[in-house]
Formats: sequence, C-alpha cells, structure tokens
Amino acid sequence: FSLGHNSRKRVLLIIAVVAPPLSILLCFICSVVWMRRRRQGKANLNDQAATNRPEKDELVWRLEEKSSEFTLFDFSEILHATHNFSKENLLGQGGFGPVYKGQLPDGMQIAVKRLASHSGQGFTEFKNEVELIAKLQHNNLVKLLGCCIQGEEKLLVYEYLPNKSLDFFIFERNRTAFIDWNNRRAIIEGIAQGLLYLHKHSRLRIIHRDLKASNILLDKDMNPKISDFGLAKIFSSNDIQGSTKRVVGTYGYMSPEYASEGIYSIKSDVFSFGVLLLEILSGKRNSGFYQYGDFLNLLGYSWQLWEGGTWVELLDASIVKEICTSDARRYINIALTCVQESADDRPTMSDVVAMLNSESVILPEPNHPGYFNLRVSKTHEFFVPCSNNDVTITEEPDGR
Repeated sequence: FSLGHNSRKRVLLIIAVVAPPLSILLCFICSVVWMRRRRQGKANLNDQAATNRPEKDELVWRLEEKSSEFTLFDFSEILHATHNFSKENLLGQGGFGPVYKGQLPDGMQIAVKRLASHSGQGFTEFKNEVELIAKLQHNNLVKLLGCCIQGEEKLLVYEYLPNKSLDFFIFERNRTAFIDWNNRRAIIEGIAQGLLYLHKHSRLRIIHRDLKASNILLDKDMNPKISDFGLAKIFSSNDIQGSTKRVVGTYGYMSPEYASEGIYSIKSDVFSFGVLLLEILSGKRNSGFYQYGDFLNLLGYSWQLWEGGTWVELLDASIVKEICTSDARRYINIALTCVQESADDRPTMSDVVAMLNSESVILPEPNHPGYFNLRVSKTHEFFVPCSNNDVTITEEPDGR
C-alpha cells in the first residue's frame, strides 16, 4: 500500500513540475497559430481590397511611390487656392472642363483644370496625361505640377502661364497687334522644337494627337508651351505607326489617314503643325465659320493662292508690312508641305526644324493638301467619306 502511495505521490510531483511549463508552451503555440491565422486573414483581405480597389487609388499609390517631383494636392488646398472655383478665377472653358487660376500659400500661381464629369476626357485620359507629362521636361512643354483626385473630382495642376493660349491672340482682331511677326516666328519655332522633342529626343516617343491653337499656352515672354496630353500616344522606338477604332481629336487639325482610317503616326502631328502654321500666318481658323474664295477651309484657300502665285494675300494684315517676301513664301511653303494628303509626302519634325532654321535648305514643292476641297459645316458634325470609325470630335469655339 505504501509503495502505491509513494508512486502516486511521485506521479503527482512530476505532473506538478511539468504541467505549468507545458501549459505555457501550449498557450504560446496556440497564440502563434492564432496570430498567424489573423495575419493571413488580414493579408487576404488586403489582397482582396487591392483587387477591388478603384483604378484612381492605384494611380495615387503609383505616383506617391515613384515621383518625387510630382505633388498630390488635397482638394481643400485647391479649393482655397482658387477661392472655391470662383468666377473671378476662371481662365477659360475647354472641351474637358473649366480652367481656374489659383495661388498656393507660398505665393506660387497655378492653373487648375477641373475635369467635368460629363466631359469627353474620362479617367483613362486623365491617367494618361498625369503619367505621361510628368515624365516630360522641355521648355516648350507645359509643366504639370501635380493632380488631385477626390471622389468624382479630377483636377490637373499646371504652372500658370499669364498670356493664356495662342488662339486668344491670333483669331481676335483686337488682339493681333499684340503678336507681331517676331513673336509669331518665335512661337512657330518653339512649337516645332517641342514636337521634335516629343517625336525624337524625349525618353518616350510621343504622338500628341491634338495639337491646335488652344493647346499652345504662352508664358509671360510669349514663349509657347504645348499642353493637354490627354489624347497622346506612346510609341516604342521600333513603331512607325499605330491604329485605333476610336478616333479622337479636333476637326480641322486631324490628318486624313487618321480621321478616315484611324491610322496615326508622327506624320499626324506634322499635319496638325502645318495647319497651325497656316493659322498663325493668316490669323484665320482652318475650319469654323469662315469662307475663303471658292473654298470652305483655310487649306484649300492657301493652296489656291499658292498655285496662283498670290500667296501674300494669305498673310494676316497686321504682319504684312513686317515680314519680308522671301520669308513669307518660305513659311507658307513649309506649311503646305506639312499638310500634304499623303503622310509619306510630309516631312518629319527634324526636317521642319531644319527648314525653319536655315534659309539654305532647299524646300520641296508641295502637292495639294488634304481636305483642300472639303466642305466643313458650322455644326458639330464632321463627315469623312468611307470612315467606319467611332469618331469623337471636339469643335473649336469661335473665339474666346
């Protein structure tokens, strides 16, 4: 009996010694397992949230992680800077929404493009512009300082350029005196340099696809800066051209192959540049509410004058006495070379810059331009024969 009693005492003693640390060990193991499961659950929830996270949040995260030169503004900061988007701060109304002047607490002036929820520029174009232009640096490209995304609000924050856009001067009779031939020549050369950078010298090969007078902004010294990259396309170094079923842009500036077939290339921008050059020289819009002789657009009118040897009549009255005849002929020749109907016949921007900078460069004789006999109505419709594309067109306003 005593032996059995001693054995039980020994067992109880062992249990008393072993049980506490064993309990602690079991509790520790359970805690570790529980914590791992909890962390795994959180990870799964985070993964699921990431999968379902809105595209705009992903854009914000990407910009926060990769860009040190780009600012993500708070909406309250923009409200304060623009005085709650007051009418007094309104700079203009574009196709994608109004643009407001603002001032940050440090005194820096900004221009804020507030994209309208009903505008043609959706989040895809917004993201395209933010991610693309933030990587581009050139004196003739507008500088994008940052953006703001909150709820349905999509805001782009640019450097403020006090002289508004090019169309503000060249299409208004009472303002053409403020932009003489020297100004216009510098603007033409600056735009050409900006496009050359996009096509050849930037880290990315960019086709703008919406080059027009209202997208050329002017700084305090009247230096031009190309803006609005919402429709721009990135090309690899091996690509020559691309195509799309959704044609977007502004009629009067789109190349024939792009408008009718959705084919775009650097030559598409060259065509737009040629149109813009003719507009700067003449002070007239290519399309809209004007009639030129037997033609209903500026390209046809210019071609008629060129063939008839009366191209001087094309020039804006405010610069006729300032520009020498040889310069006038050379610039009109370059413009008509850029707007030829076939993309293969158009020069590259490298060629254009060489033509502009050197009088010794022999200029090719142009063929007839694209659209030279196209009727452009006053309506918002733009008809291109044989086009099967879903065409989205922006009509330029008749002055601003």
